[in-house]
Amino acid sequence: MTDKRFYRPAGTTARGAYTTYVDPESAGWGYSSLRVLELAAGADHELSTGDSEWIVLPLSGGCVVECDGEVFELTGRESVFRGVTDFAYVPRDARVRISSAAGGRFALTGARCERRLPARYGPASGVPVELRGAGQASRQVNNFGAAHVFEADRLIAVEVLTPAGNWSSFPPHKHDEDREGESRLEEIYYFEIADSHGTPGVGYQRVYPSGPDRTTDVLAEVRSGDVVLIPDGWHGPSMAVPGYDMYYLNVMAGPSPDRAWLICDDPAHAWVRETWADQEVDPRLPLYRAPETATEAR
Repeated sequence: MTDKRFYRPAGTTARGAYTTYVDPESAGWGYSSLRVLELAAGADHELSTGDSEWIVLPLSGGCVVECDGEVFELTGRESVFRGVTDFAYVPRDARVRISSAAGGRFALTGARCERRLPARYGPASGVPVELRGAGQASRQVNNFGAAHVFEADRLIAVEVLTPAGNWSSFPPHKHDEDREGESRLEEIYYFEIADSHGTPGVGYQRVYPSGPDRTTDVLAEVRSGDVVLIPDGWHGPSMAVPGYDMYYLNVMAGPSPDRAWLICDDPAHAWVRETWADQEVDPRLPLYRAPETATEAR
């Protein structure tokens, strides 16, 4: 059932220094990009941002980001399951150097854009941690690059953590039209699933057509490093199987003139949202909170 155009297993998009490399050309769309860079201890990497703006987001470990004469020291984190991280925004038409004394893994979330905004540091303490849903639909959202939180030209990016046994991205929703209450956004899901008892984790992702002219159809078993591309269609649920917590990084951008995440629920399942008022949020959440004080950029 899974359409290989939209499901990219770990390693299949690797290019050069990047273990994951998705750009508009390889995705077949216009705006959204994702790269995952692995650096050994003491290593560095240089890149040109081209026509896109980027956020450098540590997945594990810390790094130094140099751009436009600015130097940002990112403390980072042990893993995506262990804490909110600080990050750096770098603009289009720039040269960037990323270095790491101890080594680590770093996501570069990107979007083609028009405006060139200044390079900036985002402290972990400034990342709103939102608890969304209730009961078995409870999840945690780290809104580091949400439209209402951090300024960018087109890029929207957030992290979602779903405790073992829960469903997130539910009710299924879409954002593939520009209309009242909905914005058109291409979306990348990048997954990491926590290991447990020495066993690699696994989860599931569903995407299905939102109309007769739509063809995006995915029912995928996802593991750490896997990517799902969503140019259109209803997407959800993202299923964390019992015993294994799920993380995914969402990268979104599109042609809408307003940078906003506006969604439409699948009418067949929208009623589920109404049941949350009578349920408690999963007591395991939040898995962690943002630190109370900022780490200063140096």
